[in-house]
Amino acid sequence: MIDPEVVLDAAREVFIADGGIEVGELAQTVGVNRTTLYRRWGGRDGLLAEVIWSITEPTIAAAARRAPGRGAEKIARTMGEFAAIVNGSVHFGTFLRREPERALRLMTTHAGGVQPRIVGKIRELVQAEIDAGEMSSPLPIDDLALILVRITETFVYTNLITGREPDAAKASQACAAILGVGLLSDDPNEIT
Repeated sequence: MIDPEVVLDAAREVFIADGGIEVGELAQTVGVNRTTLYRRWGGRDGLLAEVIWSITEPTIAAAARRAPGRGAEKIARTMGEFAAIVNGSVHFGTFLRREPERALRLMTTHAGGVQPRIVGKIRELVQAEIDAGEMSSPLPIDDLALILVRITETFVYTNLITGREPDAAKASQACAAILGVGLLSDDPNEIT
């Protein structure tokens, strides 16, 4: 029987090293039939989504830890930190360059499986700040979390959308504007 964690660990290592996953090679590495992997994860996209999420979840947590401030300011800065980490990721950049359509489909659509989980994590962060009395939401929390993620995606995938370089500071600024905390300067530690 296949241990899903062993497969995900191996797939994550390959993705980080190479910016992609080939199911046939992965199956050989972990000693299972490729059909088993397809059946377990519903194909290459399902496996990629799980691997990407397994990297994204701790990245969001790291961004939240690194982001200074409280309340709406902390949320805006968390989104900027998240964008900065993703924009600086070599494996993520490689994946985007090699398979831009697949990357966008997996990571920016509900059906791709990654975005709904990102939205859920951002919702948890917003809820924690609300519960701590540090902020109130200008919108229903589910809507706010989705909007914050979509704004951040704009500044992560901007090279694919507009041909411009990704800009994490703009993600922070735009999220801050939505949250009503003013614009962040280019220095992510300074509120203007």
